[in-house]
Amino acid sequence: MESQAPRRANRSAVLAHVLAHGPVTRAVIGLQTGLSPATVSRIVEQLLDEGLLTETDAAATPARGRPATPVTVAAERAVVCGVDVGGSNVRVVVADLAATPLATRTVPTPGHVDAAQLAHWLADLITDTVGDHSTRLDCVALGLPGAVRQDDRTVSNAPNLRQVEDPRFLRLLEERLDGRVEVDNDSNYALLGELRFGAARDAETAVMFTVGAGLGAGVALERRLFRGRSGLVGEFGHLPAGPLGSALEQLISGPGILSRSRELGLHFDNPADVFRSTDPRLVAVRQHVEQALLIVLTAAVVAYEPEVIVLGGGISHALEPERLGARLRDILPAAPGVQSAELGDLSGALGAVVAALHTAYGRLGLADSDLAHVPHRDALAGVDLQKMSTPDIPRPAPLALT
Repeated sequence: MESQAPRRANRSAVLAHVLAHGPVTRAVIGLQTGLSPATVSRIVEQLLDEGLLTETDAAATPARGRPATPVTVAAERAVVCGVDVGGSNVRVVVADLAATPLATRTVPTPGHVDAAQLAHWLADLITDTVGDHSTRLDCVALGLPGAVRQDDRTVSNAPNLRQVEDPRFLRLLEERLDGRVEVDNDSNYALLGELRFGAARDAETAVMFTVGAGLGAGVALERRLFRGRSGLVGEFGHLPAGPLGSALEQLISGPGILSRSRELGLHFDNPADVFRSTDPRLVAVRQHVEQALLIVLTAAVVAYEPEVIVLGGGISHALEPERLGARLRDILPAAPGVQSAELGDLSGALGAVVAALHTAYGRLGLADSDLAHVPHRDALAGVDLQKMSTPDIPRPAPLALT
């Protein structure tokens, strides 16, 4: 029994290296992992026999098993589904084991329906998007606009979509999908996407804030999400540092920005337009938003000393991340840069894909300690993210259940 732990660790190390760097040869795997050539060859042969790896055509060799023959993950073996549920839109991405997107959907969220109707509507959307890949579906990961306790998976603080706080929502969704659904805060998944494929790909410690209908936060330490007991880690928008003790989120989020603009007699549909407007009456509004956000960013730097802070969400580009970074360094000279999310509106859905893949990889024998650097960081190379995020024709709202 004592020999089983090292064997499992070695197998996990080889599989993780292929997932992170493949196609890769046995010789390179040995050099990078420190395992002996005999150990690497034995494990690769086992993974080939199990159908988890496949040899590529990159190097012509007369027989299987030659050291120069690259191996890669058998990506078609299974698929996963990442879902980002927002107050305005739902984004769904289906990907194979190599994180290559196979299908995507972006549709408006039917926010007027109850929890049960929303669960059935979402199950239909996921099923339709997975389509012919359904027999190979391994895991679904769901990002929600609220705090998620990981011990009992209860959802709270979801003012923009209260239905997801109802326990019936997740229970009915899992019943319809015939299996457990991984669930987390949407900002955590957004950061996970940026850690793997985007603006935080080179960082060990990172913080992400998503600014839109609300203010969400995600924190990663040593490339692992730091959630805390109740899922409120990094949620500095709750700090009562606004006027008369109001929460900072009320100043920074879209609804708050639009409300203060209306008080001035100015009406906008998109809060980002407030920052583009040249009306001098809006100067004070923009200053208040920037100052509130600087308080949040300063708190994040003091608490976590991140290597990068990423801003995502619907109005993040209007907030001028470079300017915010410069002002932050005026306050804290050692502060990191502030960058826009490279994955745009797809950060959350692609991060949910990563979370789903981690669950799938765990079932294949990957150790928890090996998950931080998989899947391949270049899995999205050549993928048109703008095309992926284009909204679909709106789906009809679900009918009342009988």
